[in-house]
Amino acid sequence: MTSGLAIAPTAEMIENRTFGEIEIGDSASIVHRVTARDIELFAIVSGDVNPAHLDRAYAAGDMFHHVIAHGMLGAALISAVLGTRLPGPGAIYLAQDLRFLAPVSIGDAITATVTVTEKHAPKGDITLDCRCVNQTGVAVITGTARVRAPTEKVLRPRVRLPEVTLSGHVL
Repeated sequence: MTSGLAIAPTAEMIENRTFGEIEIGDSASIVHRVTARDIELFAIVSGDVNPAHLDRAYAAGDMFHHVIAHGMLGAALISAVLGTRLPGPGAIYLAQDLRFLAPVSIGDAITATVTVTEKHAPKGDITLDCRCVNQTGVAVITGTARVRAPTEKVLRPRVRLPEVTLSGHVL
């Protein structure tokens, strides 16, 4: 199901790793630089309009003294690794525990990394250590995920997402 999203004919491919291909110690990462636009879009999708994320004047007086990204925006990067890299397409997210250790600020380059720590053969589940660090190596999120790895190989063109333009804050 493509949900109306176009698949670009020259798009990069997306490939999974099946339970049989995955080994303990395998890891995968993505890097994303957080922008004010990311925070606004996440607020729109989630409905979380906490002024700590969206109102510079309010945020200047809170404990971090500046706008910070939603914690779950950072955690969504972990989901992106699991759904696109390891295990990738066909993975089923079963559980996640998270610890939010430091704020994520506009301009931070967050590296989300997952590493396989356990394999559970009966159902094809894997446990992964999850870690998000900023550009200076400070851990901002840590945790553990449990995922059901796919049993069938998937190799498909990466879906091209639609362009989104924000003008003002009318929702």
